Amino acid sequence: MNLKLEMIVLPVSDVDRAKAFYEKAGFRLDVDYTASEDVRVVHLTPPGSECSIIFGDGLTPVAPGSFQGLYLIVSDIEEARAELVGRGIEVSEIFHDAGALFHGHEGGDVTHRGPGQERLAGLHPERASYGSFLTFSDPDGNGWVLQEVTQRLPGR
Repeated sequence: MNLKLEMIVLPVSDVDRAKAFYEKAGFRLDVDYTASEDVRVVHLTPPGSECSIIFGDGLTPVAPGSFQGLYLIVSDIEEARAELVGRGIEVSEIFHDAGALFHGHEGGDVTHRGPGQERLAGLHPERASYGSFLTFSDPDGNGWVLQEVTQRLPGR
């Protein structure tokens, strides 16, 4: 059986502000549909992705800004950072982990980081695939991680 992740319902407090942010970040607007006074759906897709985000009015009871550690994979993290900065998106500096190849996002009261993991400045020393990261948040605080993947692990 093949299962493909298609969409993530993202909790936001201001639909127009979130839409403007994600368009500024380079996400493609697929749908902006108002079904009624209480229901509006905005659907956007990151460049190159098969998975989209959707947000709006009347879609989820989850608190805005509560999603952390949403991963976007890039083949060149320096290029991706430069593009996001050029688009006016606030992003962290590039970093890597001491002793691990997984690093999450820290936002609000949520930390996705194992014991002993430490952020170290700059690219992974060997520029290892899965080893370099940067983070950014949308206006509500939903946290994104960009991870550089240049060669996929077997079976991926």
